[in-house]
Amino acid sequence: MVCINVRMKFSNLPLKRTPVELILDEDSQRVGPTPTDRSGKVCFDMPITSGKVLVNGVERYQGRLNDEVLIELWSLVDTGRDSKGAASEVTSGNTAYPSMITRQVMVNGHETLTDSEGYLVNPADWSEDFVRELAKSENLQLNQEHWEVIRFLRDWYAKHGQQASVRDMIKHFRGLWGCDRGCNRYLHQLFPRGGPQKQGNRLAGLLRTKGEH
Repeated sequence: MVCINVRMKFSNLPLKRTPVELILDEDSQRVGPTPTDRSGKVCFDMPITSGKVLVNGVERYQGRLNDEVLIELWSLVDTGRDSKGAASEVTSGNTAYPSMITRQVMVNGHETLTDSEGYLVNPADWSEDFVRELAKSENLQLNQEHWEVIRFLRDWYAKHGQQASVRDMIKHFRGLWGCDRGCNRYLHQLFPRGGPQKQGNRLAGLLRTKGEH
């Protein structure tokens, strides 16, 4: 069961009869919109997954969808958040250098420039559609767990200004997935081309980790 609880930040009052829609990461399936009840909550009869939450048509959350996702809003007219662009100001700007070997990834009919390994030349060009196209070119079939790792990597970078270490990832995902899957071996199975610190960061639109050539 996935439940979304929508409240006002200042007053902590519930937002009643407000349409909530889910967009699932794995297949972009849309669920809803379904209005919240008198307590500001709406529940969807589905297993825990990952994706985005739209409240009144505006994206307000992206990440793990479990039995209780709290969304607090200052107002319904806020611009909200979206799933495009650099993870933080630290990743903004063009990273091209002289004699750089580049290649192009076609995203929605537009050319997006990466280096020879697939790292974005301009991190602000990142989007979920870029993830799908790059994964396709690397023969990687994305599932819910890939998206959870990608979102974690971007959120970590936005908060800390540096890429998450494998130790950081293991600590986080062991708490979510348990010991069998929250481990280095399983993370490398998910991202077979260099593991989560290489292939994961490429897909997340982040730069190389320190010391990587």
